[in-house]
Amino acid sequence: MCLAFPAKILAIDGDLATVERAGVKRSASLMLLPEAKVGDFVLIHAGFAMQTIDESEVQIRDALVAEMNGAPRTVESLSEVL
Repeated sequence: MCLAFPAKILAIDGDLATVERAGVKRSASLMLLPEAKVGDFVLIHAGFAMQTIDESEVQIRDALVAEMNGAPRTVESLSEVL
């Protein structure tokens, strides 16, 4: 199974973006998503930005991953986002 993770674009240099996720910075290709811009949240898979998403989607994904790792259920607290 493959998993894409959300990250925020901090800087862009040509087709390469610097993205940040949970304090970790990485490089990601924007070849598949040339319209992405600094400040956008994107889904990263295999080093490529695949899709832009809004910040509320990032919060929902983070809550679901936390629950899968044993955290108390938090998705209901995001009902205003849904």
